[in-house]
Order: sequence, then C-alpha cells, then structure tokens
Amino acid sequence: MDRKTNLRVARPTNNFEEIMRFYIAGLGLEELGSFEDHDGFDGMMMGMSGAPYHLEFTRKRGHDAGRAPTKDNLLVFYLPDEQEWQAAVDRMVKAGYLPVPSFNPYWDRDGRTFEDPDGYRVVLQHGTWSN
Repeated sequence: MDRKTNLRVARPTNNFEEIMRFYIAGLGLEELGSFEDHDGFDGMMMGMSGAPYHLEFTRKRGHDAGRAPTKDNLLVFYLPDEQEWQAAVDRMVKAGYLPVPSFNPYWDRDGRTFEDPDGYRVVLQHGTWSN
C-alpha cells in the first residue's frame, strides 16, 4: 500500500434508490459510474471526482442484503471548516435526514450522525484527523 492506493468501500443494499438519494442528495457525493445486470448485479459508484476513495452499492435481484449488524457501523467524514461542516449537516437535514444519537457518544461531541436506509451510519465530524 502507498499514497497512490485508492479505496472502494462496497456493500449490497435492498434499498438501491433510497441509498442513492441519501448519499447523493443528502451527503452530497457525485455519481462516478454505474452498471446494470453485470452477472445479475446492478451497481453505482459515488464519491468526489479526484478523491482517493469512493463508495459502491450493489443489488442482486432475489438476494436479501439485510441491514447493518450494529449501530456502530460507521463511515466518518472529517470536515475541519465550520462553515463546510454546517453546510453538510444542513444539506442532510434539508434532504429529510435528521441526526440520530450516536451509539458511541464520542461522535456527538463534535459531529452529527445520520442513519442511511439500511441502518448504516455516517458521521459528519467537525474536526481533523491526523495520522
């Protein structure tokens, strides 16, 4: 692994259209690509053009993908600029998604948590992360 490595987080969903709305209209990601009936799977990739990460959601007709196994399955986005963070939270609320209490109260101190239609959670964290 090195800094040129890209990350794709992929998971199935039973709520394909609702998931697209949550991550695109709510979170503000862009559709980066999609496919239909690839060996029985439909899918969409979303993220920010040029970013080293993206998400992929798939569905397979006749397959039950299930829901998140716990309330602590998280994607965390760090937004250090207060105005950008507040705009991201406001966009989620405007799209109809209200914050939920985090399972781990740490994320409520400087962030807001939103639950997607499959029960997986996204944290908009006002702060930075350094490695």
